[in-house]
Amino acid sequence: MTEPARHDHAARRTRLAEQLGAVGLDALLVTGLANLRYLTGFTGSAGRLLARADGHHLFVTDGRYRDQVAAEVADLPRRITRTDAWLDDVVGDAERIGLEAHLVPWATARSLEQRLAPAEVVPAEPLVEHLRARKDEAEIDALERACAITARTWEALLDWIEPGVTERAVAQWAERTMVELGADGSAFTPTVASGPNGARPHHKDGRRTLASGDLITVDMGARVDGYCADMTRLVALGDPGGELRAVVDAVADAQQAAVAAVASGVAARDVDAAARDRLTEAGYGEAFVHGTGHGVGLELHEAPRLGTTSDATLAARMAVTVEPGAYLPDVGGARIEDLVVVTHDGCRVLTTPDRSLAVR
Repeated sequence: MTEPARHDHAARRTRLAEQLGAVGLDALLVTGLANLRYLTGFTGSAGRLLARADGHHLFVTDGRYRDQVAAEVADLPRRITRTDAWLDDVVGDAERIGLEAHLVPWATARSLEQRLAPAEVVPAEPLVEHLRARKDEAEIDALERACAITARTWEALLDWIEPGVTERAVAQWAERTMVELGADGSAFTPTVASGPNGARPHHKDGRRTLASGDLITVDMGARVDGYCADMTRLVALGDPGGELRAVVDAVADAQQAAVAAVASGVAARDVDAAARDRLTEAGYGEAFVHGTGHGVGLELHEAPRLGTTSDATLAARMAVTVEPGAYLPDVGGARIEDLVVVTHDGCRVLTTPDRSLAVR
């Protein structure tokens, strides 16, 4: 087995520093945990990074992570404290300091504004998230390994699943199996929606017992090195009937049309339209009640979003899901989902199991 690609956190911080200069910020106070991990490798639950345009960064956490931060953030100056007093003597000549406006509570922002005066504290765009949208080699490697474990789990699940077990039991079995195969854990609680529950895109109840004739939607993903896989496949316990088979066929056609539409330079809304138009032609346009996909990385849902109102444009090395579905109340539904990496002339599919309906 090849060694995992190494994350170059310093190179990521350099790109952020360049962005700070471009938008007129002397510094950015980074507080989002996924952003901290992306920029430093820190995996704890409390930390801050003062990222400066001049490249003189400082990482701060509390005493619970003294040893951990020394190991994970060895290439940065660090302070151990529980207060904000450290800001008083490190801001220096910074005149304009950005906060992650989409993450920082209002009360915290006001407190920092007072502490950092006379420096100007301003709301910043999601600069780190913009960088995270395009994956580097190490990130794609982690996503590939997460998808490989997800694929192996799905293949094993097809041999294990049978009538008489609950949806929750299937989800728990999948989570255990992903860990046994080498995952850090599950990227999210799997969705197992059987029979009429298939009409609920985010069904989570889990109490229903699988029965012969059920069409079952299984949405799951492993987490490896912090990175998420996300894949949805369909399995039937016998014949689900003509109505649901027609839904499955329509969703499969729409999903492949959307995958074929993915490429660098393509508007995200056009990928959504490729799927939505096919489902509308098949008579299921109103049954497609969510967007076609979203970015995936350290978080399950990242930029860009693939939907009717998205203003994003796809670019090479973005990792996105393609997951159209159709949902019929009191009947059931179907969704098929792949995680793909955008290339200059198309995409590379990371979730490799057969997309056709598996019948057991």
